[in-house]
Amino acid sequence: MTELEALKEHLREFAREREWDQFHSPKNLAMALSVEAAELLEIFQWLTEEQSRRLDAKTHAAASDEIADVFIYLLRLADKLGIDPVAAAQRKQVKTAEKYPVEKSRGNNKKYTEL
Repeated sequence: MTELEALKEHLREFAREREWDQFHSPKNLAMALSVEAAELLEIFQWLTEEQSRRLDAKTHAAASDEIADVFIYLLRLADKLGIDPVAAAQRKQVKTAEKYPVEKSRGNNKKYTEL
């Protein structure tokens, strides 16, 4: 069993023990994911680009907690939908590479429709 599979099983059991599975519909998990992503964004809201690259220990710990929350909700959502997030990311990366070929996108932040 991979670490990801073990975590997924742990999260299933965690929810099951608390009888939270009834609340973990894909809709609710997607909304919770959005809230946690917003909490992560809030950490960076008023920082400069440079400050965002060099977080102090307290801010770094807060970002770590929010990243964990985002990851947990994302993994629960993927589990509920029967989606392997690693395989989905690999498929998406192939599509993204096609949209953003190296020769057109290197050092460029334009959207693929503008390349």
